[in-house]
Amino acid sequence: MKTILACLLVLAVSLPVSNASCFIQPMKPGTSDGCLDSKGNLHQFESKWRTDDCMDCYCSRDAIQCCTSYATPVGYDEEKCVRIFDEVTCTYKVLEKNDHSKECPVYEWVG
Repeated sequence: MKTILACLLVLAVSLPVSNASCFIQPMKPGTSDGCLDSKGNLHQFESKWRTDDCMDCYCSRDAIQCCTSYATPVGYDEEKCVRIFDEVTCTYKVLEKNDHSKECPVYEWVG
């Protein structure tokens, strides 16, 4: 009984820490040429691509699977620093609020 409770406690604590954003879109019946993305572009089966909003996607014969391509900083001094997302590189930088030329240390990332 103690083992079961310990396992449940580990699950309860670990679920909020997981913050990756993913989705799976099942293939529509009759699709045989590849996967159509949200913009209507056709992707070959077994291919990968990155979307404009920094999602890494994969086309299989069953579904399109997409996940965020970046990690989000959460362990930093939020009073002194601010996180800024670069849409070109799909990465976050954590910089001092008063001087954006200085980076802040980050101790924890999720995603």
